[in-house]
Amino acid sequence: MTEKTRSAAALNPTGEVQDPQQSANPSAARLNASPPQKGSGNKGSAPRRETKRRTNNTRRVPAGRRKTPLYAALDLGTNNCRLLIVRREDKGYRVVDGFTRIVRLGEGVSKTGSLDAAAMERTFEALRLCALKLAHHAPASFRLITTEACRAANNAPEFLLRVKNELGIELEIIDRKTEAELAVTGCSDLVEKDTKGALLFDIGGGSSELAWMDFRGGRPKQHSKLAASIRSWQSLPVGVVTIAEKFGGEHVSPEKFEEMVDYVTRQFRHFRGREKLKQMIKEHPVHLIGTSGTVTTLAGLHLGLERYERAKVDGLWMNSDQLTDTMRVLLAMPYERRVANPCIGKDRADLVIPGCAIFEAIRREWPTKRVRVADRGLREGMLISLMEADRAKHAKRRRNNSKPRIQGRK
Repeated sequence: MTEKTRSAAALNPTGEVQDPQQSANPSAARLNASPPQKGSGNKGSAPRRETKRRTNNTRRVPAGRRKTPLYAALDLGTNNCRLLIVRREDKGYRVVDGFTRIVRLGEGVSKTGSLDAAAMERTFEALRLCALKLAHHAPASFRLITTEACRAANNAPEFLLRVKNELGIELEIIDRKTEAELAVTGCSDLVEKDTKGALLFDIGGGSSELAWMDFRGGRPKQHSKLAASIRSWQSLPVGVVTIAEKFGGEHVSPEKFEEMVDYVTRQFRHFRGREKLKQMIKEHPVHLIGTSGTVTTLAGLHLGLERYERAKVDGLWMNSDQLTDTMRVLLAMPYERRVANPCIGKDRADLVIPGCAIFEAIRREWPTKRVRVADRGLREGMLISLMEADRAKHAKRRRNNSKPRIQGRK
């Protein structure tokens, strides 16, 4: 999958992806979401757009020139709401539209056990915009998920029911194992070809997923099957939001940072194969893959970017010394400078150091020479799975149609 076909649309200053079709077509904003309709093979449901009946004057598009179908994936996490709509191409896909906004849905859940009213309103507004985009593009196949905040909060069912009834979006609460598998699938083409193994970590807002892939017995050819190589996985009950709420994130002393790291390290005791992975790292080529805002921020700082550029960050290799030096600079950066930094910003200035503590705990536990930076994850994992499932279905249909039919005697 090339960078050309995967490159995401540029973000505007508010963190939202502009919809060029909506700006050119004012009527798109007036689309009404109808009651949720479940499509074949779709997880969750999305609002549908009314379609005009074909008339006799409508010109049919030749088969070779017809556009391939659209696919959509929505990931509502503890901290972010992200939507990606793509069109399948021969070697991957092309981004058609997208949306991302920091909503902090899980703010306070670790202390109160409930979703905060203000957080729900922020998230509802973001989902309303996602519903408009889904109705406008009417993807043929989609998956709409939510993760830790809605897994943990006792009032999540009421919130999700409101979203379903008022917006026509039915969100699927996925379990932690599925979350780890989707992250692996989404980052599959960033795993080095000759490596014997890789440890992927996805630092979220309310939880962080670890997945150890072991290729010594072979490696799946299909990207969507890479999760079959997971030897061990763990969902840590810590994320950037929960660590920030427990230890603070604005003004963090070196001592406080070490407390964060120690707290995260204690969570590793439940990781099956903890020592075997350490031994494998000593004996075979193994690398880390980091998919989170924390890791991409470190990459942006390392590159000295004046503004964040996904094309330069996604897939970047950083060695251990580069990570150590960049993290040292970030830890010494006052909160006000973090707010002003274009690769961090106000919305994440209090979360990036808690994220670094989680990353540092992983690096110390399983030290590798290199880390690959991934600006991708669950959405891409869903899209790859949807597209490869469709390809398999269409291939089976072609095989069945090509079989000779045996006619019975008259």
